[in-house]
Amino acid sequence: MTPRAEYPRPHFDRSHTWSSLNGDWDFRADADQHWDRTISVPFAWETPASGIEAHWLPVAWYRRRITVPAGWAGQRIVLHFGAVHHEATVWVNGTEVARHVGGYTPFEADITDALREGEQEILVRVSSPADKREIAHGKQRSIPRDDFDGVCFTPSSGIWQSVWLEARPATHVAALKLRPAEGLDGIEVEARVEGPAPATLRLTVRGHGTTVEIPVSDGAAPQADGDAGHAAPQADGGVARAVPQAGGRVVRTVLQIAEPRLWSPEDPHLYHVDAELVSADGTDRVAGYTGLRRIEVSGEDLYLNGQRLFVRGVLDQGYWPRTGITAPDDAALRRDLELAAAAGYNLVRKHLKLEDPRFVHHADTLGMLLWAEPAATGRFSAESVAAFEAQIAPMTERDGNSPAIVIWGLYNEEWGLDWDIPGDPAKQEAAARAYDLLKALDPTRPAVENSGWAHVKTDLLDWHYYDESAASWGRTIAALLNGDQDDFPVPLGPDYVVRKKLTGSPSQPLRGLPNLNSEYGTGFTSVQRGWQLRWQTQEMRRHDRLAGYVYTEMYDIEHESAGLLDFERRPKDLAGVDPAHVNATTTLVLDVVPVAPGRDLLSETGRVTVPVRISHHGTDSVSGHLHTAWSPVFGPAPARAGTAGERAEAKPFLLGAPAEVHAELPDGWTSGRLHIALVSDDGIVLARSAVDVDTHIAPVIGDDPQARP
Repeated sequence: MTPRAEYPRPHFDRSHTWSSLNGDWDFRADADQHWDRTISVPFAWETPASGIEAHWLPVAWYRRRITVPAGWAGQRIVLHFGAVHHEATVWVNGTEVARHVGGYTPFEADITDALREGEQEILVRVSSPADKREIAHGKQRSIPRDDFDGVCFTPSSGIWQSVWLEARPATHVAALKLRPAEGLDGIEVEARVEGPAPATLRLTVRGHGTTVEIPVSDGAAPQADGDAGHAAPQADGGVARAVPQAGGRVVRTVLQIAEPRLWSPEDPHLYHVDAELVSADGTDRVAGYTGLRRIEVSGEDLYLNGQRLFVRGVLDQGYWPRTGITAPDDAALRRDLELAAAAGYNLVRKHLKLEDPRFVHHADTLGMLLWAEPAATGRFSAESVAAFEAQIAPMTERDGNSPAIVIWGLYNEEWGLDWDIPGDPAKQEAAARAYDLLKALDPTRPAVENSGWAHVKTDLLDWHYYDESAASWGRTIAALLNGDQDDFPVPLGPDYVVRKKLTGSPSQPLRGLPNLNSEYGTGFTSVQRGWQLRWQTQEMRRHDRLAGYVYTEMYDIEHESAGLLDFERRPKDLAGVDPAHVNATTTLVLDVVPVAPGRDLLSETGRVTVPVRISHHGTDSVSGHLHTAWSPVFGPAPARAGTAGERAEAKPFLLGAPAEVHAELPDGWTSGRLHIALVSDDGIVLARSAVDVDTHIAPVIGDDPQARP
């Protein structure tokens, strides 16, 4: 059975004429003389799934013999690689056809002129240096180690995304860029045509009857409808133009959509565009898709299709047991998104990795928002900056059609910038230049040039704040959002804590941009993590100025046990905390400074009064009565019958006024979990939370009794 047999490039689909080359390839280390091993492509050679499990192997070779389908005679044959880490040289029948550097970006080679009669031999040499610090390697370990080695994982070297063949005419569509029109009433199309012959490009919105035909000449001057220098008005009101450009000819037009249906997480509607190019070389057909949606920054808020958006995000690092950075199958990519949605998240931040394009495709179809970013380098040098920047154009070209991607990330926490943006103008310039490069390619999405701190040029003011103390967490979050402080503590080692500023340059404003806490989450056990998830998240929901958050992280990876799920994507014991309640559109904010897991409130008498507020990010106001019920803190006993109390309400994106809950532990109980729910007048539970009450008032290690300011 062929691994990863699905068509690998859904945003630029030529699947009517392709052949997968995944499966068994001959394999040998560079020092070996004989092809005595077999590797399963597309799994990295460190992984069990590859059948090799070789670690710190610097150079290896792949070989496969293939036969080109007879029906492809007369066409150009193109060999595609989704991604190879890190440097690949490719020969076909002894002729070098490609050399590519960069472990996360795709490449292709027209191998037609290297083909012979009958069987073909493909040979690939891959170099994956142990010292990865000056190359883009994301979370893969390096020797010597990166400064961030403690949060890195087993390297994934070699061919780690699909390999395949396609057939196309000599004159063909080389790229198909699709973006929503300004008024969200059509699709802006930019098609790049390569090849020697004049052609006619026919663009059709599938199922909508919207079609444009555009002549594409082989001359040096613009041509449209035979009149060089004038655009050709189309029947649908769009304007088409074909112009010469380096590497080919570019066609631009607008495909109008009658009664447009917008893409959103609630309705992830997609429009498919079929491109047919007819020339003397033959007919080329490709398809792409996009969604009509607008993501924009307005002051301190994010808006999606004109409605305010609150980001409820989770970090996803894209690792799997036994298969490394390659998903074991297509269903695993989709399953990770479904798990995030089930936990209440509306956005996934794919961290420091250009993920398999099918992951982006599944997000498009499921309606999950994405934050996408390239792989990180390790140390600052001219070479590492160039390696990092080399990913930006391929990232935007490959994934830019996706409606799900609403944020582009770039550097992360000054990785690859020696953690010293504020102290070095050259590093400030590198971060700002990456932002400029990205925005020149795609101005339609907000971009973050250095996620976490020390911003120099960004559309979003995001920060990464980790804190084990619930009390100081609440105070620091409030101070950051109120403008009382612009820095926060960051532990960089066991005994090394520094204060990181939000900005690394005087030119970067501290106010007037959306604020996101784009990494948080602490606790060494799953019980502690569940407790921190509930209390830290509710503190962020307290502040209406916040534009969102990203929790670290969805699942464990190797030694890193920070996930809501384990590495196999199985649920962990979070001591009764349901992430879906924590991350819901409507949540409860309790005016409590919790003491410790299992002991949020200490009460000698067992009687408590809890002020409760509503945080709501829907489109309409919500209201209902607060209901309470008791259960053991850690135990399987079901909650006892609840009682209704005060009424509470909230308007969208405005924290509601406090309503009090009064409760007393049941007779004979010395501790218990007080469940609090907001129930609508028609009996629907709108929001849930809980507080653990303990009558043992002895001091708790790490207890911080200070109240919220």
